[in-house]
Amino acid sequence: MGIDSSFPTVKGRMMGAGKDGESRVVYSTEHGRMCPACGKPAAKCRCRKAVELPAGDGIVRVGRETKGRKGKGVTVITGLPLDPDGLRDLAKELKRRCGTGGTVKEGVIQIQGDHRDLLVEELKARGYAAKRTGG
Repeated sequence: MGIDSSFPTVKGRMMGAGKDGESRVVYSTEHGRMCPACGKPAAKCRCRKAVELPAGDGIVRVGRETKGRKGKGVTVITGLPLDPDGLRDLAKELKRRCGTGGTVKEGVIQIQGDHRDLLVEELKARGYAAKRTGG
């Protein structure tokens, strides 16, 4: 069973169909993985790096949320003026400092457990104008 000749190919690889029904290159043996948004090689992609930072008031807010977590609390850090890579690196360091897990979702760092006081002090030591929010 071979490759169906009705599909366009790039150096022997089939092209995927996007949401709009048009064909797009998913992988090229010449360039490797391709960016789904701009179609350029992932290493040379500029569309994900061109993400604008959210305009904020310059204050980093550290709060606690339990919504949608079956009563389990997480510490939420918002308002950081960092790109996605910077957020991921800072989250990694903060998780290590707290000795717990966490994640970065939609520009917000979530750290498992209630570590508001520790995180506010850590962020202030790093030069951010941080304040504790909530009760």
